[in-house]
Amino acid sequence: MAISIGFVGAGQFSRSFIPLFKAHPDVKEVRLCEVIPDRLAAEAARHKIDQTYSSFEDLLASDVDAVAIFTQRWTHGELVLKALDAGKHVYSSVPMGITVEEIAAIVEKVRSTGLIYMMGETSYYYPSSVFCRQKLAAGEFGRIFYAEGDYVHDMDLGFYEAYKYSGGERWKETASFPPMLYPTHAVGNVLSVTGRHATHVSCIGVKDDRNDGVFDTSVSMWGNDISNATALFKLDDGSVMRTNEFRRVGYPSHIRESRLRIFGTEGSFEQMATVSLWQTKKGVEDVTDLLTPRRSARLDDPELEGIDPALRDAFVSGCAPVHDRSRLPEAYTGMHNGHEGSHHFLADDFVRAVVTNTLPPINAWVAARFTLPGIIAHESAKQGGRQLEIPDFGDPPTS
Repeated sequence: MAISIGFVGAGQFSRSFIPLFKAHPDVKEVRLCEVIPDRLAAEAARHKIDQTYSSFEDLLASDVDAVAIFTQRWTHGELVLKALDAGKHVYSSVPMGITVEEIAAIVEKVRSTGLIYMMGETSYYYPSSVFCRQKLAAGEFGRIFYAEGDYVHDMDLGFYEAYKYSGGERWKETASFPPMLYPTHAVGNVLSVTGRHATHVSCIGVKDDRNDGVFDTSVSMWGNDISNATALFKLDDGSVMRTNEFRRVGYPSHIRESRLRIFGTEGSFEQMATVSLWQTKKGVEDVTDLLTPRRSARLDDPELEGIDPALRDAFVSGCAPVHDRSRLPEAYTGMHNGHEGSHHFLADDFVRAVVTNTLPPINAWVAARFTLPGIIAHESAKQGGRQLEIPDFGDPPTS
C-alpha cells in the first residue's frame, strides 16, 4: 500500500520535509496547498509537485490519503480537526493545539475515527533522548526523581525573520506567541524518556522589557508580555520536572536549542550547548561524541536558499552515532536531515503508522501529554505562579 500526502503550508519548515516524504518508498504522491500564490508556484516548481491547491478546503475535498500541516503554530488545532472530519490521516507540526478544548477534541476524534494522528515533535528523536531511554531501559538511572528540559531560543537568532516571513506586515501581533504555548521541545524531551505525565504545575513568567513592539500587550494577539518563563511540574509518579521556555537569552541556540538533564538515584545525565555527560557515583563519562550529529549538508547548499542563516543548523544536522539508522528507508541515505537527526525518523514513523494502521510514537494521547502542561503553565504564569492541575486524557489504546 502506498499513500498520498498533501502538505499544508509551503513555508521554510515544510521545505525540509517535502523531499523526505517524496522519497519514502510507501508514498506514491506528494501534493501541496498554500494560500500565497507566488509561494505555491515557487515551491511546487522547486519540489516538482504537479497537484497543488490554493485552499485547505479544496485539498480536503480531494482523494488525498493524509495531510501534513506546516502552518503557523496557533492554527494547528483547528486544521487538524477539519482534516480528521474529512477522513484524512494527519501529521501536524508542533504544537498540537493551544487550548485544552482543541486537544480534547483531537484525542476524541482520533479515538472515534481510528485515523492516524502524529505530532512532529523533534525532541523524541534527539540523541540525548535516545541515549537516556537506553540508559533507563538498562536500569542505569535507578529511579528518576528529577528532570529538566529547556527550550532556549533567542528571538534574535532567527525568530524575528521567521515571524516576519509568516506574519506579513502585522507580524508583531503574532511574534509575541506565549513561550509556554510552544512547550513540546522542553516537555517532550523529558517525558519521551520517562514515559510519565504531568499532573500539576506552577509557572513564573518574566515580563519583557525590550520595548520593540514584540511581547507588548497592546500589540500582541494574545495580550502577552511574557518572553521568558520557568515552570515546575509534579509528575504522576511523584517525581519532578522543570522546564524553561526562553526567548530573550544570551545562549547559542543555533548550536543547541533544547537541553536535557535527568537525575536518578543511580545515574544522571547533563547536557549543555557543546557537552553531554553521563554520571554515576563512580565518576563522569563524556558522551559528547556519541550524541553529536554529523552534519548532513553544507550551510551554503543551494537547496537552503531563502532559509534564514540563523535557522539553517536546524535543517542540516544529521544523525548521531547513537541513532539506529538501520530501520530507515535506504532512500534516506545522504538526504538532508535536521533538528539533531530527527527529520528522517519523523517522516518514516508517520508513513509506517498510516500504512500499517498502527499508533505512531507521538500519537494523539502522547502529544496531548507533551502539549497540555505548557498550556496550563501559561495560565499559571498569568495567575502569578498559582499551582494548577493539568488535565489528562489517559494512556494510548493498546491497538
